Amino acid sequence: MSVAIRLSRGGAKKRPYYRIVVSDARSPRDGKYLEQIGTYNPMLPKDSGERVKLDEDRARHWLSVGAQPSDRVHRFFDAAGILERAPKSNPKKGEPGEAAKERAEEKAAKAAEAEEAAKAAEAEANAPAEEETSAAEDNAADEAPAEEAKADEGTAAEAADTANEAEAKAE
Repeated sequence: MSVAIRLSRGGAKKRPYYRIVVSDARSPRDGKYLEQIGTYNPMLPKDSGERVKLDEDRARHWLSVGAQPSDRVHRFFDAAGILERAPKSNPKKGEPGEAAKERAEEKAAKAAEAEEAAKAAEAEANAPAEEETSAAEDNAADEAPAEEAKADEGTAAEAADTANEAEAKAE
């Protein structure tokens, strides 16, 4: 028979309370157990002494007999100084998955395209406007080129607005 030291859930809905029990590994989580060796109340603050209560002598006895603690109970034992637990390291924990990386690349590509389109629209808007203004200075008597410059500036502003909208959608 393999013996496990684990948590058995009690308490109400959304108000958990756990017993630290020694049980047959094949028995259900909240089922029959051999002995209760402590309690765990996760609703209390982490610095509270009442959060985890352990009968250390009984815990040491069951460990010497060969009982295997669950990961959470192993953490409690390590905090109490009963059983050392090697720290686990997961270097890829914060790294995004493949699909997330692909989405980020697509987003960056769309942002770059929108930025290039905005620069191109701005360059097109500035180039004709400069030519028109110099032509308007030369032909001060002629009002037609000045009106065309105003119309071109309006279309350039519309193109810049369209580029800004595309950039906002890409984000």
